[in-house]
Amino acid sequence: MNREVTLPLIVDDRGNLQVAASDVSKLLRTVGGRWLHLVEAGQEGLDEDTVAALTIELAKLADRIDVACIAHSSGGTSTA
Repeated sequence: MNREVTLPLIVDDRGNLQVAASDVSKLLRTVGGRWLHLVEAGQEGLDEDTVAALTIELAKLADRIDVACIAHSSGGTSTA
């Protein structure tokens, strides 16, 4: 299953970006890391395999955001 994910940028009425992409990718990685810590701590109701899979997908999305930002800042284009 390969679905394309589109994240709209949050801008104000003057077109200024309100959420930095680096903050979004950091948030995605942080959420995954916290889920893993909960599993390691024995939190009930969390399936280890599911948490691992979701954490991997969040990291992939964060990577795609980072790559797209690097491509944009270097003047290139990205298919991410």
